[in-house]
Amino acid sequence: MINRQLFLMHQAQTTEFPVMLEISHAHGNYLFDVQGKKYLDLISGISVSHIGHGNVQVKDAIIEQLNKHQHVMIYGEFVQSAQVNLAQALTQLLPSNLDSVYLLNSGAEATDVALKLAKRVTQRPNIIACKNAYHGSTHAALSLNSDAYYKDAFRPLLPGVSFIEFNNIASLEAINEQTACVVCEVIQSEAGYVWANPNFLKALRARCTKLGVLLIFDEIQSGMGKTGTLFAFEQIGVVPDILLLGKALGAGMPIGAVLASKEHMMMLANNPILGHITTFGGHPVVAAAAKAGLDVLVQNNLLAGIPAKEQLFISLLVHPEIKQVSGKGLMLAVELSSFDFTLATVKACQAKGLITDWFLFANNRLRIAPPLTITLPEIEEACAIMLEAITETQASMASNNPLSS
Repeated sequence: MINRQLFLMHQAQTTEFPVMLEISHAHGNYLFDVQGKKYLDLISGISVSHIGHGNVQVKDAIIEQLNKHQHVMIYGEFVQSAQVNLAQALTQLLPSNLDSVYLLNSGAEATDVALKLAKRVTQRPNIIACKNAYHGSTHAALSLNSDAYYKDAFRPLLPGVSFIEFNNIASLEAINEQTACVVCEVIQSEAGYVWANPNFLKALRARCTKLGVLLIFDEIQSGMGKTGTLFAFEQIGVVPDILLLGKALGAGMPIGAVLASKEHMMMLANNPILGHITTFGGHPVVAAAAKAGLDVLVQNNLLAGIPAKEQLFISLLVHPEIKQVSGKGLMLAVELSSFDFTLATVKACQAKGLITDWFLFANNRLRIAPPLTITLPEIEEACAIMLEAITETQASMASNNPLSS
């Protein structure tokens, strides 16, 4: 049997209509299928491969660590240089109150740990999240999803969760003395890359500080430079009590991280001890890859070119069917008329050698989240393909609609 048949027969599926693109290898900003066709990657594995595919420095770090050791002990007991080096590098790049790192397996696990930590620190029961936010798909993280479609089948979920409107200062009145934490993205990823209003985040910070509520910023998608600064919150000047990282932090390897103050983080070590346990969190091979990826990002000054790349995308993506281009840096979303139009455009782009996607809570938008290493000529190529695909979709839908003539 061929891989496509085995994939459908034995591998658990997330939808009834998987993309079914069989990848042979990936290099730089491109994916290659088993027929040898090349695809420009405009989504980097959903905001993961931010320094491109197959980076030599990352691969060398992985091999070097493999030659030393792989898993030797559950996280947090043995001193392992790969973990220590990554934790030190991260904290040196962040505000002084984020001086302790808990390394985990994924962004969703990071979300779960942050909720536990907030309840432990504040001794309060309630959690507030923003509507149209996405923080992961595990049981606790799913509880922070405001969309009933995605969570009703799995109820009952975590109790004590309520929602406020993103960018609505008046909704902050819902935060009170029973609130343990507010979880918020700086740029709402699955809502179609909606950038936070600075006044909203500043008011949120002030409200949380006043009431002793912990402010959690989820930068699982936006972290590691994708908005033009290493962390998106740096552009607004609002510092969280807890920071969540994942995705691109691993430079292509699976990772998550919670950052908080050492004082707060130590509360997971007592009453009870082992307040959170993770066997593979901070896996040394993954930690070595993450540290190398961070070095590549900083040493090569990849952030410097992002504003010009953002502006080139925006200047080129002009079409009667494009309503707007939202987002920040290399987290951009192209708004079209409907999900059907967007899905047809995604398929047309793929046929032409361009990988894009849509969003959970904005399925009429095309996702643009390429590796930060994408070049200006590659952006021009990507935009030309997208515009051609949109035009073809427009013509196809018009021909299939007798009322359009």
